[in-house]
Amino acid sequence: MAKEFEVWAEKYRPKKFDEIINQESTVERVKAFAKSKNIPHMLFAGPPGTGKTTLALVLARELYGDQWRQNVLQLNASDERGIDVIRGQVKEFARTVAIGDVPFKLIILDEADAMTSDAQQALRRMMEMYASVSRFILICNYSSKIIEPIQSRCAVFRFKALDDKHVEEFVRRIVEGEKLKITEDGIRAVVRIAEGDLRRTANILQIASALGEKITEDVVYEAASLAKPQEVKQMLELALSGKFLEARKMLEEMIIKKGLAGSDIVAEIHRQIPSLNIDDRAKVDLIEKCGEIDFRISEGANELIQLESLLANFLLYAQTKGKK
Repeated sequence: MAKEFEVWAEKYRPKKFDEIINQESTVERVKAFAKSKNIPHMLFAGPPGTGKTTLALVLARELYGDQWRQNVLQLNASDERGIDVIRGQVKEFARTVAIGDVPFKLIILDEADAMTSDAQQALRRMMEMYASVSRFILICNYSSKIIEPIQSRCAVFRFKALDDKHVEEFVRRIVEGEKLKITEDGIRAVVRIAEGDLRRTANILQIASALGEKITEDVVYEAASLAKPQEVKQMLELALSGKFLEARKMLEEMIIKKGLAGSDIVAEIHRQIPSLNIDDRAKVDLIEKCGEIDFRISEGANELIQLESLLANFLLYAQTKGKK
């Protein structure tokens, strides 16, 4: 029987408080609650892949030990987010007595900002009624989408995006653990694409490792299905030098032959604009144009036409500058 495919994002998930990186102040506060065996309702908010779910599961293991699975209900609120689930599944679990020394059970609601307003209102009442036998940990990317009555009942913990050096440490940990061959430019590419998201970091590395024996920058961008920064910058410089047809040809290769998403190309153009040799006023105008094109694509407009329009703006700037 073939070996079961193992997802590295789960395999390298920290199991102890000390293994969670770049969230020291938050971890220390949660650790103090765990030591006293008594915690309030909690709200974990911050960017994806920064350790929110991980910290909740580490807390559960610390509180309940080997019995943590029997005392923890974990739901992904983006799937299970209706009022029926809150009144049914969550309520049934919340009102039962915990197993072991800790006098309460733990309910972890991941992606809680995707819950409907009615479900949040039902949850608010439940947090009051069963506070003696249950504690809730709500995990979200945007705390502003959680209703104020729930926020006021929770201790709020803010998570910050990871620094590049911490992402690089995580990359090297996986490389060492899986005995991978990777180049330095490959590591830099992974760090750049991940943007502080460790879950994405692990997934990119796993896909890249399946594409070849050695992970290089080219392999990483192929695995992530993203445009290479050098190619995008070359395309923009061609447009600025008046070679619009050549720039358009590069764009067509990215979208048609390589199958890259238009929104990803816009995002890379946006990142490249500050490094271009143009005046600041032009950079502001072109960044504003990127926002407009990105919105049009998100609304369903043709990607190729919209991106060609964006390239045309680079050419128009160059021609206008030449007349001044």
